[in-house]
Amino acid sequence: MALKFMSEEKNVGELTTAREVCDKFQTPFDTTAKVMQAMNNAGLLHSSKGIKGGYGLARQLSQITYMELTRIIEKKDQESVCSKPDGQCELMGNCNIVAPIERLNLTLNKYLEQLTIEQLFRQSFTTAPTFSGFNV
Repeated sequence: MALKFMSEEKNVGELTTAREVCDKFQTPFDTTAKVMQAMNNAGLLHSSKGIKGGYGLARQLSQITYMELTRIIEKKDQESVCSKPDGQCELMGNCNIVAPIERLNLTLNKYLEQLTIEQLFRQSFTTAPTFSGFNV
């Protein structure tokens, strides 16, 4: 929400604060500030301190993928859909859908690695999404 707000409602070089994003979207300040700080630390945003400080876009939304953003915010890499925090599912050895589910997970992750935030914002989901240029 912050990235969309900054790209559509701010002029190039104009900064915004976490408080401004919170006020606009009625989101919790602590969560919003942490997410914006994580994006800043990852180089998606740049920050300026002081009275007129805030955050600005450091990269174009066409250069940021959905999976990159997800990794920054969730702070974890891809994992098997059959894994749990304490290891793999106890049914793993007898499960007959592991291979198809893993292929589906791989296919979706490849798509999300290519889907830019700009494409996500511009995509109209009133019809089926297009997968042009997507190779599995």
